[in-house]
Amino acid sequence: MNESLKILLVVGFLLLILWNLGAGLYYLLVDRGQSKRTVNALTWRIGLSVGLIVLVVLGIWSGVIRPHGVGG
Repeated sequence: MNESLKILLVVGFLLLILWNLGAGLYYLLVDRGQSKRTVNALTWRIGLSVGLIVLVVLGIWSGVIRPHGVGG
């Protein structure tokens, strides 16, 4: 797998996670507890975070990602 593609995949996940976190904050401020949009946005954020962790673990396990120390 191309190194750029791996970085793009992780950055894409992180951007989606941040987007859902921001959406949750926005809905929290705008809806004032009248809808479930805040809960839905934060649920998506948790799901994406778990998905990213699972992808990283599978990548390390399969050898696609090689972990290294800081600055290594």
